[in-house]
Amino acid sequence: MANTSIRYIPRILDLPAALKNKSIFLFGPRQTGKSTLIGHTLSDCRVYNLLESDTFLKLNRTPQALRQECGPKDKIIVIDEIQKLPSLLDEVHLLIEGRGIHFLLTGSSARKLRRSGANLLGGRAREKHLFPFSYRELGHQFDLTRALNYGLLPSIYLSDSPEEDLESYSGAYLKTEIADEGATRNIPAFSRFLEVAAICNGQMINYTEIANDAQVPRTTVHEYFQILTDTLLAYELPAWKKSFKRKPISTSKFYFFDVGVARFMQNRKVISPGSKEYGECFETFIFHELKVYSEYKGKGCINYWRSTSGYEVDFIVNDEIAIEVKASANISSGDINGLKAIREEHKLKKYMVICFVDRPRLVDGINIMPWKMALDNLWSQ
Repeated sequence: MANTSIRYIPRILDLPAALKNKSIFLFGPRQTGKSTLIGHTLSDCRVYNLLESDTFLKLNRTPQALRQECGPKDKIIVIDEIQKLPSLLDEVHLLIEGRGIHFLLTGSSARKLRRSGANLLGGRAREKHLFPFSYRELGHQFDLTRALNYGLLPSIYLSDSPEEDLESYSGAYLKTEIADEGATRNIPAFSRFLEVAAICNGQMINYTEIANDAQVPRTTVHEYFQILTDTLLAYELPAWKKSFKRKPISTSKFYFFDVGVARFMQNRKVISPGSKEYGECFETFIFHELKVYSEYKGKGCINYWRSTSGYEVDFIVNDEIAIEVKASANISSGDINGLKAIREEHKLKKYMVICFVDRPRLVDGINIMPWKMALDNLWSQ
């Protein structure tokens, strides 16, 4: 069971500030901490939790009860799990327009709302995402090996039995995020796909190979990947296509939203530093940090680059910084060949290796950075 006695860890996402100017749709996978964040930062606001059966039944029978119960002191109202009652958004629309109330509307994803044809408020609400913990949020409580093995979902990272909780989460994932949402009725086929997709974490997407391995049609694989991205359980990392000296590959890469969930779905045992699997998980963790930073700070895009001749760079950030990730303290000339190749394009400003060295150094114009220093520099911007 999760250790619920551990103190609250503040999150980077500032909900009160975000709600000052506009209503917010807050989406994120289960157990990223949406309810906990609301409880600690919006405790004085009226909250309707649609997971509570009496609340759901009341508002399902009488949606106008939302208007009737709101008073002049209600400036911000929270509706948790809005995807369970999409029709309530018409009442929300009326209250935004008529009374100027700002709403925080939470859910695991916008997929069910869009598929139901719900009123998405026509630009009256911004969409924000809540991610698992970041290195910056955990601070001195961050442990890299724990993060790479068990991931950064708050309830699992802080758990006394993280492996058991990962198993439980993966089961609930299939039932709640996919089956209950009606995204797919063929759970055995989707389960096979998940195992294959997990093995492909951090790799280019080959729909044909995945379809063969998962024993489903290629068109179904496209649909299943869309389900993962729509429910925020995975992300596509687009290829960077602006190189001219070397022809770029255009196929996207694929990353699960949480390194621990990916490791568990791959049926891997606990990984140890120095292993190939450790290096793969470390790369996924760095992608997570870059993704969280870009979303929370609203700063730019992330790509990767690979040429048809085989040169590759793990991440291109904002069309400015090329980053190679290595879970090693021994960085050889071969480790920076991709960075040297992309530097010949004369399109980027910085070139960096994020790795396990003790001190930063400059090698042939390329910054070799300790991973903690690199992340500290990132979050200080």
